Amino acid sequence: SKLAALFEHPLYNIPIPEVTEKDKLFVVNPMEKFSLRSSGSNEWVSSSKAETLLPTGKTAYDTYPAWLKFHVGINRYELYPRQDPLMPTLLRDLATQRIVSSVQKSGGTQLKLIMTFPNYGQALFKPMKQTRDQETPIDFFYFSDFERHNAEIAAFHLDRILDFRRIPPVSGRLVNITKEIRDITTDKKLAKTFFISPAGNICFYGECSYYCSTEHALCGKPDRLEGSMASLLPDKTLAKRRSWRSPWRRSYHKSKKAEWELNPNYCTQVRQTPPYDRGHRLLDLIDMTVLDFLMGNMDRHHYETFEKFGNNTFLLHLDNGRGFGTYSRDEPSILAPLQQCCSIKKSTYLRLQLLATQPYRLSDLLREALATDPLAPVLAEPHLRALDRRLGKVLAAVGRCLAK
Repeated sequence: SKLAALFEHPLYNIPIPEVTEKDKLFVVNPMEKFSLRSSGSNEWVSSSKAETLLPTGKTAYDTYPAWLKFHVGINRYELYPRQDPLMPTLLRDLATQRIVSSVQKSGGTQLKLIMTFPNYGQALFKPMKQTRDQETPIDFFYFSDFERHNAEIAAFHLDRILDFRRIPPVSGRLVNITKEIRDITTDKKLAKTFFISPAGNICFYGECSYYCSTEHALCGKPDRLEGSMASLLPDKTLAKRRSWRSPWRRSYHKSKKAEWELNPNYCTQVRQTPPYDRGHRLLDLIDMTVLDFLMGNMDRHHYETFEKFGNNTFLLHLDNGRGFGTYSRDEPSILAPLQQCCSIKKSTYLRLQLLATQPYRLSDLLREALATDPLAPVLAEPHLRALDRRLGKVLAAVGRCLAK
């Protein structure tokens, strides 16, 4: 296994700083037992003292469900550890646990569902919108593109191979629209949008601001539908998150350009603006840029951090559905932060160099990682080949910076 060899490599065994109590998202007493209060929601609730912010379950830590152990394990430095023994269980739960509730997630331009399991775990379901080998048309604006379920799955594995570990775990799943959505939903607005197509397939379209209409309906075969199931992060009432606008955000306008596209010295002013004027925030943003360029994701307008950790923490790489839309062309503008700032973490650069060598070729590693997903093959081969080409371009950009 190339993947096992990669995770054994010294570059993937650089220790993180010691994690103290204040570096943990939640402080847990592993011996204490917790009872589930009726909170009117399926989120887990705290024990008698609200400030301990502790989860459900009537038993000690060892018997917490995998999703809860994942939440409890989050710290200032990583969303989950490199050699995480929980990961196989967590991914299996996302793919196989019985779905007891399906409701539409509010907001956004496209339909997404929140699904709940018997153990109170929850996942965000993004349904299949296009086939593996369809490319985004060349005349499409990035903000008109569909979100792809397979991009969410591939992004999680790619993020892990790059050793960022900033995307919550995602698994593919084949869902039965009738039994696992229509028959169990308590969402009246969603329930009204089910119909049977002329081909005899079960379809629905939900309610949202952009792609929720009979023309954009999601149809099963006849009621089986592929989708991605992403672990939800802890509820924001328990772990507040802060949303940050990316300094290299695109204009989201058909003709206007953003300032960074017009000003070659734009990075100088970013470096003088908090939080980019100290710490490793700018370098973390450049890590995210590399991830996005490899996937071809142009839609990174915001990112989030856990409020508890202030500015000294990792960025969450959420919403990756607009990645992997094209394989025949690359989008050099995604690399603007790297090119304009000429900065990258040494550890990231060394790992990228490693992933360009034959024994650890990036496309081989991602192919191997995705082979275990229930929806394999997750990516068409040309997308995997494009990764190696794009990695070469990232290394070339760093090479130009070094030459300067």
